[in-house]
Formats: sequence, structure tokens, C-alpha cells
Amino acid sequence: MKEFYIENDGIRLHAKLDMPEKIQDGSGKCPLVIVIHGFTGHMEEDHIVAVARAVNAAGFAALRAEMYGHGGSDGRFEDHTLYKWVTNALAVVDYAKTLDFVSDLYLCGHSQGGLLAMLVGGMRADDLKALIPLSPAWMIPDGARQGSLLGISFDPVHIPDILEADDRRLNGNYIRVAQTIHVEDEIERFHGPVLIVQGDRDEAVPLDYAKKAAELYDNARLVVVPGDTHCFNYHMEIMTDAVKEFLNDIN
Repeated sequence: MKEFYIENDGIRLHAKLDMPEKIQDGSGKCPLVIVIHGFTGHMEEDHIVAVARAVNAAGFAALRAEMYGHGGSDGRFEDHTLYKWVTNALAVVDYAKTLDFVSDLYLCGHSQGGLLAMLVGGMRADDLKALIPLSPAWMIPDGARQGSLLGISFDPVHIPDILEADDRRLNGNYIRVAQTIHVEDEIERFHGPVLIVQGDRDEAVPLDYAKKAAELYDNARLVVVPGDTHCFNYHMEIMTDAVKEFLNDIN
């Protein structure tokens, strides 16, 4: 495992690179999966580590990266926006493209990171072989436009400067940015394979959004985990097995 920072316009993004056993000596090539956490998350959460291990077990490298205001990366949580996360993720893709051992690039994200994977997937469709949104929080832009998000109700026209969410403060710019995002545009631009995994008892993201995404993508596989939650607290192995099977099928 290698731990380091990726620079993005003066912001340091904390990252870890986990290599599969077959090329841990630094020889040979393999595909790489970028893995991104969700809102309030970080790279050491159980489900993020489990995904990285599943990726390695499939013979792929895993690049875990923490976005602005999260984990060990620069920036304050309350100042993060989806625009900042998008530019962060684009920088991580740029970095991954410089690694000489990488044969193909994949992008995986959980929750807000899953939404990010859907957005960046369309923007970097030429660079990414496949996408893996896990419990993708596609409802964020809709909630921002409707005035109800993260358990907060607000006036979507007159947005307050500060919002309180899950014992954390958010700058109103988070909502202003989210209102401008239309995920369907980026779904339309990505034509490669997509794996979406979500629990049917997800307490944070309605399952209907995953079903809608699976219908809109050209080539999507939806795995619904019975009885599981947003972070796959009960049946993590079903999620990781789905990831390994998907990677083995398309590699």
C-alpha cells in the first residue's frame, strides 16, 4: 500500500494505492479502479475498504481518494460542493492516467461518491472503461431544487448562507451548486458497462433512483441487496461479490 497526496489546484487530496498480489513487485500491467467515499465519509470506512479489497482480489489495483473537506484531504467540510468534488475527481483521473502500470481505468463511488462517478463518467467517457456507483445519491440535485435535503427543509429560492446537517455545518453554496446539476446529461454520454449496487432498505437514498439510472444507461447491471442499508452493514459480501463478478466479466 502506498499513501500520498494528489495535487488539485493547490488542494492536496489524500490517497492510497493498493496493488493486487500479482504485480506488487512493480512489474507488469493491470487495470485500476478509483474508489471514492460519500458525504461525510472517508477512505477507511468498512464498505470502502471492502471494495478496495474486492478490487484487488479481482486482480485490479485500487486507488482510494478523499475529496475536498473529507478525511485527510485539504479544505473544510462545510465549504465543499459538488463542483469542487468534480474537479477533484477529474484530477484523480488525470493522475491515474500517468501511472505506467495501468491498462484500463474504472471509477467507483459510494453515495455522493456514486453520484460523482455518474457525473465524471460522462465527462471522461473516453478514459473510463466502466463505472460502479454504489448506493448513488442521485437525489441530491432533486432535493436541492425542491428544498428538502439531508433532513433539512429550506427555501430553494432564498437559500440560507449556512445549513446544519447531521451535526455538521454546510455552506449554502452546496445547495446552490447542486441545483444546477442534471445527472441525466452525463448518463447519456457514457456508453460503457455500469454496475449499480444498492440495498433495498437504504435509509438515505431511495432505491427508485438506482432503478431509473439502470434504465437510462446503455449497458447497466443493477444488483439490489435484500435487507441491506446504505453502507451495506448486513450483507457486505453480496456487494463485494457483485463488484468482483462485474470486473471479471468485463476485463
